Amino acid sequence: MSTIAPEPGSDHIVYLTGLYPAVSHTFILREVVALRAAGLHVTTCSVNRPGSHHLIGPDEAAAARSTFYLLENVRKPAVLLAAIGTALRRPRRLAQALSLLRRSGATGMKGNLRQVVYLMEAMVLARFLHRCGASRIHNQLGMASASVSMYASILAGISFSFTLHGPDDFFDAPARQLATKIASADFVACISDFCRNQARQLCSQGDWAKLHVVRCGIDPAAYSKRDRTPPLRRILFVGRLVPVKGVSVLIGAFGSIAHAFPDATLTIVGDGSERAKLEVIVSSLGLGNRVVFTGALSQQQVAVQMAEADVFVLPSFAEGLPVVLMEAMASGLPVIATSVAGTPELVEDNTTGRLVGPGEEEQLARAMRDYLTNPQPALEMANHGRSRALRDHDMWKEGQRLAGFFRAHSSLL
Repeated sequence: MSTIAPEPGSDHIVYLTGLYPAVSHTFILREVVALRAAGLHVTTCSVNRPGSHHLIGPDEAAAARSTFYLLENVRKPAVLLAAIGTALRRPRRLAQALSLLRRSGATGMKGNLRQVVYLMEAMVLARFLHRCGASRIHNQLGMASASVSMYASILAGISFSFTLHGPDDFFDAPARQLATKIASADFVACISDFCRNQARQLCSQGDWAKLHVVRCGIDPAAYSKRDRTPPLRRILFVGRLVPVKGVSVLIGAFGSIAHAFPDATLTIVGDGSERAKLEVIVSSLGLGNRVVFTGALSQQQVAVQMAEADVFVLPSFAEGLPVVLMEAMASGLPVIATSVAGTPELVEDNTTGRLVGPGEEEQLARAMRDYLTNPQPALEMANHGRSRALRDHDMWKEGQRLAGFFRAHSSLL
């Protein structure tokens, strides 16, 4: 992915999230690339430094080299003391941040201590924002790092905005201060209509105008369509191997149809805490020679897997709006997904793919059997799905849209 230089004198936006770059958050990397291509000056920050298993491609490695890592700077006594000193020299801003902290709704010693830690991180971040000449802090995801960004924007005297994804953002929303964060922000980018509607339930109606849908995107050039001809036999999953992704349901469903399609295979791309357990399930079902675990792969390697597959399945129990589904659909793959959160905005049942209930192994097996038995409707849905993914989730267009919000709100200051 290439970029162009920012416009001379353009606003300097600092992007913060909890972990960057990360295998499961390639959409953030793409958004940064798209914003830079739109002419904005973007500096990336991350609370935590990723382990080497996240740096699986050249794009991720390059992003890590140019990212400011907050927590490791907080742990440097000289840096932390300098940041506290800077905050004390701006008592009015510090008082504002402390007032917001007291209204955080945190309970108990642990909850209040967590907010104090966020404030200390915010002091170090505010010093960095000042030193690099940032005019805005934008946070990806509405969780802990958004609290740090919110406090830092007050301490540094700059604008604050964030992107809201879900579903995790909405779990225990009061503790995550989502209403306060929305009230404090210039605007909030929501990745789907579903996400925006959830946010409307949590904030004051007077803040609804701040909520805008900006969808995650993919690079259309990275996902070419392969002309697939029957039979369809290579089934693919890409994602973290964690309970919420429902991979055990997929393995069970595949096991129930395996005898009817002896040449069908399942490739599982990704890694996570459930991998060993899932491998045991595969072995217990006698599918060891038909199910392949690849581990985590780079964006480029995932694109190759999608080009070689025939069907893509995402059996999650919870999602925001899965970027991996956009990638699969852009690759011309027939897709099967669960009807959760914003997914039906992308996968329209029997039009751009198939939807099944989360955890419904029999429904999933039936949908897979339908695709493998009668491939022509599946391929027709795949064509419609590719058109929708390319139309609604072009990273360059969505980057321009988000850049427009940054510029519009900059002009209001």
